[in-house]
Formats: sequence, C-alpha cells, structure tokens
Amino acid sequence: MSQTDTANTSETLGFQAEVKQLLHLMIHSLYSNKEIFLRELVSNASDACDKLRFEAIDNPALLEGDPEMRIRVEFDKEQRTITISDNGIGMSRDEAIANLGTIARSGTKEFFSQLTGDKQKDTQLIGQFGVGFYSSFIVADKVSVLTRRAGEDQEAVLWESSGEGEFTIAAAEKAERGTTITLHLREGEDDFLDGWRLRNVLRRYSDHISLPVQMRKEEWDEEKQQQVTQDEWESVNQASALWTRSKSEITDEQYQEFYKHIAHDYENPLAWTHNRVEGRSEYTQLLFVPKQAPFDLWDRDARRGVKLYVKRVFIMDDADQLLPAYLRFVRGVIDSADLPLNVSREILQESRDVRAIREGSAKRILSLLEDLAENQPEQYAEFWGQFGQVLKEGTGEDMGNQARIAALLRFASTHQEGSAQTVSLNDYIGRMKEGQDKIYYVTADTFAAASNSPHLEVFRKKGIEVLLMSDRVDEWMLSYLREFEGKQLVSVAKGGLDLDSLADEQEKKHQAEVAETFKPLVERLQATLGEKVKEVRITARLVDSPACVVVDANELSPHLLRMLQAAGQEAPEVKPILEINPEHALIAKVQAADDEAFEQWAQLLLEQAMLAEGAALQDPASFVKRVNRLLLNL
Repeated sequence: MSQTDTANTSETLGFQAEVKQLLHLMIHSLYSNKEIFLRELVSNASDACDKLRFEAIDNPALLEGDPEMRIRVEFDKEQRTITISDNGIGMSRDEAIANLGTIARSGTKEFFSQLTGDKQKDTQLIGQFGVGFYSSFIVADKVSVLTRRAGEDQEAVLWESSGEGEFTIAAAEKAERGTTITLHLREGEDDFLDGWRLRNVLRRYSDHISLPVQMRKEEWDEEKQQQVTQDEWESVNQASALWTRSKSEITDEQYQEFYKHIAHDYENPLAWTHNRVEGRSEYTQLLFVPKQAPFDLWDRDARRGVKLYVKRVFIMDDADQLLPAYLRFVRGVIDSADLPLNVSREILQESRDVRAIREGSAKRILSLLEDLAENQPEQYAEFWGQFGQVLKEGTGEDMGNQARIAALLRFASTHQEGSAQTVSLNDYIGRMKEGQDKIYYVTADTFAAASNSPHLEVFRKKGIEVLLMSDRVDEWMLSYLREFEGKQLVSVAKGGLDLDSLADEQEKKHQAEVAETFKPLVERLQATLGEKVKEVRITARLVDSPACVVVDANELSPHLLRMLQAAGQEAPEVKPILEINPEHALIAKVQAADDEAFEQWAQLLLEQAMLAEGAALQDPASFVKRVNRLLLNL
C-alpha cells in the first residue's frame, strides 16, 4: 500500500510485517540499557564511512573533494532532539526503503520464532539480531533520516516515521553526501540532552572506531552559570582502530565494546585473542568467541566470517575464507598488510596469503580454546554448550589440527550421571582399565536411548567406561575420527567386539562351552529368520537383555542409516546380526518352544532387539499381535 501526495512528492509506505513486530519490542524498551541506541547509530555511521572508503578505491569521485570521514553528534535542548550525522556512503531512495523499511536478511523467520515473551531472553536475542537503526525508537517517538548517496548530486531523500507501522519518504536537498538522523525524544528521555552524558556514552561505545566522532565544544559561561555550546567541533574518541593499538593500552571494557560494535551483540564476548603476525604473511587479528550461539548458526544462507581490512582500509564484512567453516561462530577483524586493496572473493579463495591467514587464525582460536579448557573449565563448559556441535565438524574439515580439536571435544559417558558433556578423550584414557586398548562409544538418536542401550550391559558389568553420543553430527565426526593418542575408537554396537583381553581364562573357557551347547539353537534361529538377518550368534556382551542386533565392523551403523533415510538419501541395505544371551530366561523358553511357537519367539526376539536399537518396525501391527498371542500362552 502506498499513498502519494503530489504537492510535496511524499509517499507513505507500510513497514514490513517483521519490522512492525520488532518496533513493538523496541518501543516497549526490551533493552535494559537505553543508551544502546547511540552505540548502534554510531556503529552504522562508521560502517557507512568504511563502505565509502572501499567504493572510492575504484571510484575516487565519490569522495566529492572531501576525503576526511567523520561522525558528528549534537543535541538541541529546545527542540528536544539528538542528531547523528556522517559523511559516508549515504543511501538512494530505493536503498532507504530497503534498509529502513524491511529486514532483508536470512534467518528473520527463525529469529521471530524464537521470541518467547521473556524480556531478558528476548533482549539477548534482539542483541544477536543486530537491530541497528531500529534501536532509535527506544528513546524517540519520531525519527527523521536525511540522506544522499555519494555521487548522486541531485538525489537526496527524507525518511520519517513515528514507529507505528508506516513511514513517509520524500525527495529532499542535501549539500553533503552521507546520512543525518534526527531523533525527536520521547517524554522522560531528557537526560540524553546533556553534553557531558553524551560524551561519556560516546567515549565508552566509540573509542575503538577508527574515525573521529565529534561534538561541538562546550565552555562554562560564568554569567549564565551554564555550559554554552561553541561553533568549533572536537573529537570525543581516540579515532584509532582498536586492533592497531598495543594490547597493554586496551582495557577489557574497550575490547568488549569493540566486540559489541562488530558483532551487534548485546552481551560481552566469552573470550578473545589479539595478535600481530609477522613473517611471510603480515596481518593483525583480533578474534572473539561469543557467549551465545546466534540463532542462525545452522542457517546455510546466513552471512559468516570476520571483517577484512587491508592496511586499515575496510574491504568486506563477511570474509568467510579467513576462517574454516567449523569456526564460523568466531567474530572479529583481520587486517592484512599483504593483500591488494581491490581484493575480491575470487582472489580470497585462491590466495596463498589468505590460506596462511586462515591456518594461522584457526590455530590461534584453538590455542584460545585450549587455554579456556585448561585454566577456566567453567567458561569452557559454557562454550561447549553453545558451540560444541560446530567444533566437532572440525575433525573432518581440518585434518592438520584434528588431534588438537579431538582433545577439545567433550562427551557424556557411563562414568557420570546425566547427559552433561564434560568428559574429554584424555579423561577417558586416564580411566582405562588394565589391558584395555580401545575407546568405546555408543551412538543413538537421544541421550536416553544411548544410556539405555543393551550394548552397554557387559561394559557396565566390567566397569568399563563408554562414551554416549547422541548429537546428529557424531556419526559424521566418527567417520573421520578413528583414533586418539594411539587408541582406536570402537562402537559397542558393531559385531566382532573383542573383549577377550578383558576376560580371564575361566570366562573364556565358559564362553566356548556355551557356544558349543547352544549351537543347535543358533542354527534353528538362523533357519527360521532366514533372509531377515545376516547371522545369528551367541554373545557375551549382554547381561540383562535376551538379544541385541549389531552390524559388521565395516558396515554403516543402524543409527547412521536412519539418519541418511530421514534426510532423503539413498542408504545401502544392511542386514542385522542377531546376538542372543544364552544366560537369559527368555532364551530358555524359546529353546523349549514347539515349532509354531518357536517361529513367533524368533520373530519377537529380533523385533525387540530392533526396537531397543531405535529402529522402526516395518509391521508394528503384526508385532503387537505376536506379543499378545505369546502373552496369552504364558
């Protein structure tokens, strides 16, 4: 819907539905810290100047004879306004409508689906989403944006809205390129109409920005007994890129504010690393690990990567080639001294310098995580809860660092109660039994299914720890992670499980005798089940269960097969191996059954074992009838 007024060429347009929803949240002050609006608007102004610098590399005329970038903040007590202006890239009419009237980013639907109505949780989520401009409506009941795109002399635009579902846009005049945002403050927000307060906020939120943030000088007027604004402008920030400064000069608070600036996050980062690398490739890296996973972490279309600068000139926001995909949660800045200013994504993919940066940055992040794991285990546990599944991808994506990544992995295990993933592979090796030379694990769709798997029975009896894996990425990870510190990782659900090294001579002798005794039953079950199974055999792995199904060591696990089928991919047919527990009372009943009942018992043993493994039965109705029939005959 649009409504045009021919007298002033003004057009009224409706906000995108998602913007209306977001504005409602903003206006009702989801942010506990209202001054956040100033950080967001100054951050946007800084980005606009960075983009102009980049475009002016190929088209210097865009600078219009004014190469010095700046941001200016001023206030008017009488008009009750705050104005933030920049001489950056500016916006055309279409860009103003797109940037100020819609949320054009992937994951928008997912973002709104996660809003809960809990103010604290929703505040954190909004911070992750990076609302930028819309934070203006926390303190303003009307916002005016006057903007002209660099290089378009005649085409200025005035955008205005009270944040109530509509905005107007009209042609306007503006001598300088860039954007001027005027906030008409709500009642009760007059404490922002104070130079000292604004300077304080700006120093805290913009000291890291590499261009000057200016306010008009103020001097004390003895006669009027008040501060009087002068015509002269002065910088209120250091105006030097934070990453170029010495680490000793930067406070934790400055690092945290810089992270919030580049990540558009509401929370402080969990950890960071700041280094200057010299040698064949020269670059500076300032990389942050967030506290919380972004809502779009698993969205394949979401923008990834860190900010890339070349010799302090901004190049791009999402240089995903500078870090491997399994570290896509990392935010930060990389400033290269070697890459050309006109670097493109194609050049990034082929550049040897970029490969060196990617490898160096990955190692630096792994070092940071290793330090957290060793010296701040509570913080590492917090990291693992948010990003553990992503880090597991690195075992297959980064073979050069596989051992380091593997040492950082955490799992649930039979050694502990509950589903918490706190056990490292080094922890496991430190608790291995005498004679044990393998790391045992079980995979399942859920933690409950893994912890109750019948395959664990003999391991619990012998006190051997088993890792419990129920993350979707685990099966993929295990196809690459075959051993750790010389110890092979072995699934307890695979056939041919060799526990002889953990059995004494008496146990081995007993197992051999049992196998011979029950040989006729095994042959009878094999004949009855026919093509439904690959093999029937006696097992020593069961204690409380009558039977289980396994597959050969070189075949895909049932869990992985189900995952492939659920994803619509073709999966090879794998016939299960039925293993029976000769010590179980149910096996004695099967052995004593007549031919008709024996067939029913044989089918039931297989179906029970399949269900315990998490598989879906092809004919559940027949299974129920079979159980009922056998129960009636007990």
